[in-house]
Amino acid sequence: MGFASANVICLQLVSSAIQRCRLSGELCRLSVVVKCSPPSDPFLIRISISDTGVGSCLEEFQGFKFSRKSIGDEKWDGVLSVRTTGKCDNEVYHYQLNLKESASARRLTRLPSNPKNGVTFSGTEVILSMFESADALVAEINCFFQKMLMLKIPNVAYELVVENGDAPGSQCEHVFLANEPNPLPFSASNLECLKSGIEDYVLKHGYKKEHLKVGSGTAYCTEGHQNTGWMMDTVIVISEISEPTSSCFGTSGAKSEVIYFKDFSPCSVSQSSTKALTSIDWRSFGLTLKSIVNQGGHAFLEWEGLPPNTRIDIVLHSYHNKAIMPSAKQKIQLDRNLIKRAVKLALDDLKEKHAGVLLSAHALKASRENAFLFLVCSVREWEVKLLKTV
Repeated sequence: MGFASANVICLQLVSSAIQRCRLSGELCRLSVVVKCSPPSDPFLIRISISDTGVGSCLEEFQGFKFSRKSIGDEKWDGVLSVRTTGKCDNEVYHYQLNLKESASARRLTRLPSNPKNGVTFSGTEVILSMFESADALVAEINCFFQKMLMLKIPNVAYELVVENGDAPGSQCEHVFLANEPNPLPFSASNLECLKSGIEDYVLKHGYKKEHLKVGSGTAYCTEGHQNTGWMMDTVIVISEISEPTSSCFGTSGAKSEVIYFKDFSPCSVSQSSTKALTSIDWRSFGLTLKSIVNQGGHAFLEWEGLPPNTRIDIVLHSYHNKAIMPSAKQKIQLDRNLIKRAVKLALDDLKEKHAGVLLSAHALKASRENAFLFLVCSVREWEVKLLKTV
């Protein structure tokens, strides 16, 4: 894991909480509480990230690395306060982790634990305080949870609470329910959840379900003849509307932002992934890629000759088929071919389900020629019948 900024640290902690909730297999709540200090010290914020998933293992935090250049001591001292317990534990364990401490022996401090008094529950809370803009952090977390709704993890509800001082009525709460408005059973596959989630996302922005054409596919990463367990789900949605409307999307219809998830969390699009998308033979599917731009980990595909009022959304999700914490997973660089195969499978699925939607340039030309010949033949048959009646 590379060096991170203050806001990225919080999102990484949220990602770890998501994994703990997935591991539990039960209904879970993930709550982020941002408490702002009084106006006398407006930039000191306290952040609590709690979940009711399985208990935390300290190895989760070993991958966090920080640069004093990206996070100075004046912003954050590097200290995390961790409380965690598993269902089989009799105590709630309390640790203090100084992630800026280079000596591993001095990184962890064990604090007194608290008895559970026979109550059965599990969960983790991580607390940190830093000097940061609360508005910027809340905006990033809100955007993070909005994207998480696309994955539609059925057993996790997200909560974002902002407390501005101790004044009455100063608390603002946002609840994100992944399984609304179209609930899915816990048994639904990750691909089914992703398809449903991206459909919900598109429908929220003014499109109708009958105007959506969806294709999906899953590619598996192999070494030799063995499956490594890594896989990539891809969903492509073509949205068509009869009349132009004001769009809430971040890009125009001629552009598509590629939304990328890794291990069930939003992730930036790497340069390697961008090259993989560039190397796809889009023309064989009737699409002409004009350009692709990677800006700060956000990839945008610009199309040429796309029909008006048509939009293409592309979502990629790479993950391991076993729900285990990232620190325990085999580190593997997903090759470009995996992305290419996953996207191609989704495009093939689109062509199979919706005939005529994606045709190659040659097929489109042949289709137009056949339509013209059919029209000419029909006119001639009509002329012959008309002559016979005279």
